[in-house]
Parts: sequence; structure tokens; C-alpha cells
Amino acid sequence: MSAGVTVPIEAIVTLRRRLAALPARHPERQPLMASTAELYDISRATLYRLLRGERRPKDAHRADRGLSRTMPADEIEWWCEVVAAMKSRTTNRQGRRLSTKRILEIVTEHGVETPDRGLVKLPSGRLAASTLNRHMRQRGYDTERMTREPTAVRYQAERANMLWHFDMSPSDLKQLKAPTWIDPDRGGAPTLMLFSVVDDRSGVVYQEYALVYGEDAEAALRFLFRAMAPKEDNPFEGIPENIQLDGGPVGKSSVFKRVMECLGITVTPHMPAGSDGRRTTARAKGKVERPFRTVKEAHETLYHFHEPTSEEEANRWLARYIATYNGGDHRREPHSRIDDWLGHLPDGGIRAMCGWE
Repeated sequence: MSAGVTVPIEAIVTLRRRLAALPARHPERQPLMASTAELYDISRATLYRLLRGERRPKDAHRADRGLSRTMPADEIEWWCEVVAAMKSRTTNRQGRRLSTKRILEIVTEHGVETPDRGLVKLPSGRLAASTLNRHMRQRGYDTERMTREPTAVRYQAERANMLWHFDMSPSDLKQLKAPTWIDPDRGGAPTLMLFSVVDDRSGVVYQEYALVYGEDAEAALRFLFRAMAPKEDNPFEGIPENIQLDGGPVGKSSVFKRVMECLGITVTPHMPAGSDGRRTTARAKGKVERPFRTVKEAHETLYHFHEPTSEEEANRWLARYIATYNGGDHRREPHSRIDDWLGHLPDGGIRAMCGWE
């Protein structure tokens, strides 16, 4: 609308009356709207908006909207806590739990034993399930938020060799066609296992193949020794401060624990399932599982064209690929993984690994 131009209310009322007398698709409606808009130098959109009216009815709420009129706010919040606790306590593995309506029936007929008030009964008709559900949603006691996992917090070690992730995974090749050794006391050939450690700070990986029958603590210790010992073509070495691993046979081995204790390494097993409240535990950690997946997808798939004939040959091929992987980009920093490891060594230097003897 042009500056200083207004449409009299009488003109709007007259136009609204004339339009109401015409059918919805009458051909005279458009010329009527166009002539009125041109007369007052306004757009048709503005004219339609004036016809609808600027004042629209608004919802009128009570002054005590959102508040319970049957009991005080602190009392209803206490009942919300009781009902939420009963829902949490009765939830099974399939996610089934008592409904709010059923809980109200129980606390009305039989009552509930509470630590602060003892046995408490809710008077009949004092609370409705819909009212209680609404207040539980407002206060964050609804099932969705009560069962939601806490926010994941990303962790990254401050220094190299501060934390290693150790794990092992069967190779997709499973077995070599001609293994170098077979245990006659066990059935079948040994499994080609992929052993891996990942530095938490830099993401540098050291991996090796080994022929084993299951997860063997001795094979794990031999692999960790080679990972910590100096290597000719790989600067990655040293004794870490902490090692995180799953709760498998290696993590439970008393020999493994004793060796780690002698080396001054703190072993942190993954927490058992259900031991940390709502947080999911006892799962594979991405920093050690991601290199496994990368090796199996980008390296081991080439075994379809040419399989390694021995464990030594498989490790030579794997070492070349791991060197390329460690030269790749760091997850956050603008340099490679191995450069990040070299640039964040401990202030006191690397703890050198002793000899195997």
C-alpha cells in the first residue's frame, strides 16, 4: 500500500457484501477485486488480507492454565515421580511396562510403599490418567525421556600412547589354504585372526595376522610385544599408559593381567551390559572397529584375485596397506594420523619396550 493511502472500513464491508452475493467462481469477482485494488492503489494480496480481517480470535486460557486444580504442584510432582519409578521398575526387556491407568488403580486400591512417606494411598478420583500423563510430560518424566540414553560425549586422548584400543577379529579369509602348523589335538585348521591396536589420540593403527584357535592370550601378548617394540619401517612404538579391550578370554586371562601389571599398563575392560544405567555398554568401540572394517573392505577384498600363501606373506601385504592407512587424514586435525602421533608424544618421551626374554 502506498504511503498515506488507507481503505475505508465502509469500502471493505461493501466489497465483502458484494463478493458474498456472488458464487465462488463467478466471472465478476476478479474484475471487482481488480478495480477496488486499483482505486486504492494496493495489491490484490493486501486487499484479500483486509477482507479476512487483521483481528483474529485468539485462544482464551484460564489464569491457572497448566496447573492442577485437584492438588498442589509439589504433591502432583511427587506422584509423577512415583508413577515414573513404577514404570521404570516394571519395564522388561521387551519394553513392556505398567500403564499410567493401571498404576493409578494399584495405588488407589492397595497403595504404594515409598522410602520417605511409607505406605501411601491415592484417594479415589483425585487424579486422572490423562492429567497425570500431561504433568509427567511437562516435567520430563514421560517414558520417552526417562528411557533415552544420555548424550554421547566424544573423547580423545591428549597425548600419544595415553590410551590404546586392542581387539581381534577373524579375517574374512578365515583360513589359509596351507597353514604352517596344525594342532593335532584340535579339529580343523587354525583361524587367520586379525590383531589390532589403535592409538586413541592419533588413530594410528598397528595390525598383524596370526593363526590361532580362538582368542589366545599368548598370541595376544606376542602381538602386543611386537606393537610396542621398535620397528624398522614404522615409528609407532612404546608402552601405552592404558589399554581398553573387551571382556573376552584375553581380558579375563590372569597371565595377561599379570603381564600388563608388570609393564605398568592399566587395563580397562568394556563395561558389562546394563551396568551403566541407560547407557549402552559392552559394545564394540568405533575407534578400533573402523580400521577393521576398512582393512576388510579395502584390502582383504583383493584376496579374491590373489590369496596370500603364508602368514608371513599376509603380514607383509598388510603392513604396506597399514602404512598407507596411517598416512591418511586424521579424523579432526589437518594432517595425517602418523604426523599427529609424532607431534603429540608424551613430555617424558616414549616408554621403551623391553626385550622378549
